[in-house]
Amino acid sequence: MARIHGVYETVLYAADVPSLVGFYEATVGLRQIQAPDDHSAAFRLDDGGVLLVFDPGRTSAPGRFVPEHGTTGDGHVAFRVDELDELADGLRGNGVEVEREITWPGGGRSGYVRDPAGNSVEFVEGEIW
Repeated sequence: MARIHGVYETVLYAADVPSLVGFYEATVGLRQIQAPDDHSAAFRLDDGGVLLVFDPGRTSAPGRFVPEHGTTGDGHVAFRVDELDELADGLRGNGVEVEREITWPGGGRSGYVRDPAGNSVEFVEGEIW
């Protein structure tokens, strides 16, 4: 059987996609790429992965080109970072509250914030698992 060697894309959902574009592009510093349609957003990460942002009301509609999907409630994504303190300081400087910072038993560290849709966004320095 072929081995899986990475996550190609992950999706967060928000009724207000433009607010997440502003957050992930201007505040977090992700590079926006061509979105799948006019009601979504896409960002290319340095490791080649993709973060997609979709409106769940649109992606859950039947009859789409790809199978319908979506979720309700707050989602979660974790990004690997080299320098957590620098990133957290930059977020605070942009008015983003760092909800929690954790030093894990193995020595890795995480910082958590909320994006404009309420999703839990984690930034991980080192290994936490």
